[in-house]
Amino acid sequence: MRYVIDPPAIPSLPVIGREERFPIRRVFCIGRNYAEHAREMGATVDASAPMFFCKPADAVVTDGADVPYPTATADLHHEVEMVVALQAGGQNLDAAQAIQTIFGYAVGLDLTRRDLQAVAKAKSHPWDVAKAFDHSAPVSALRVANEASPHADTRISLEVNGKLRQEGRLNEMVHGVADIIVALSTLFELKPGDLIFTGTPAGVAALQRGDSFRAELQDIAVLEGKIV
Repeated sequence: MRYVIDPPAIPSLPVIGREERFPIRRVFCIGRNYAEHAREMGATVDASAPMFFCKPADAVVTDGADVPYPTATADLHHEVEMVVALQAGGQNLDAAQAIQTIFGYAVGLDLTRRDLQAVAKAKSHPWDVAKAFDHSAPVSALRVANEASPHADTRISLEVNGKLRQEGRLNEMVHGVADIIVALSTLFELKPGDLIFTGTPAGVAALQRGDSFRAELQDIAVLEGKIV
């Protein structure tokens, strides 16, 4: 097939222990999935109605690349999250089917222009400019699920300049991984290549130019980088 302009490159993630890369189709995110984080943001959690938003696939930053400080903000915040990569999809999945869609796990940062998000919330506007900007989703290499999978007590953490900023356990999530996939599949037709950010524990705070970060999903994935 011929195009009138060169088609964009397919965003992808490295896979630990493999030469092949994981192509990214869409990036889904769940908000307010840790009660303590919801409280620190002055929000409440509705366990019966998970809240989702999206980021563009080309917002993903891979391979430990530097992360440019975004334009139009003076309050860039970090949100460390477990990321789930799908090898299959479907609609209206049940929990058992949802687990079978998982290819692997990573750790990532949902970067947020918090000042723009506050304005959007106050005006009941969409969050796109606060969440879906360029370079807003640094993600580690993927660990294949059949090699290592997280469990309820798995620790997720973020250090900035060597100091602990965020820490939590996956059993603190309001909606577990299978529940998130099931809920998403009622709203979208999930497909191979989809990524899902699964929410952040408490402790979100500002990042500055020059800050170094280290995010870890215990025994599974590590992401290191720098804000420039």
